Amino acid sequence: MPLNNCLKEYRAKINVNQTEMGMMVGVSRQTISQIERGDYSPSVTLALKIAKIFNASVEDIFSYEEDQVDG
Repeated sequence: MPLNNCLKEYRAKINVNQTEMGMMVGVSRQTISQIERGDYSPSVTLALKIAKIFNASVEDIFSYEEDQVDG
């Protein structure tokens, strides 16, 4: 049940690196890296902060896909 995202693409559009992005939303560069890799799911508050930076909705940046269950 991964939380997919296109944060890296959004960052590239405004020419901001991971360190700068982290400073903008109050987290470390490592946290931004983990979010982009899908290793960390941000809190609702953090997702909202990130979306606000890009004047986008949370759904524009993050998407949730449920695992398909056969049967």
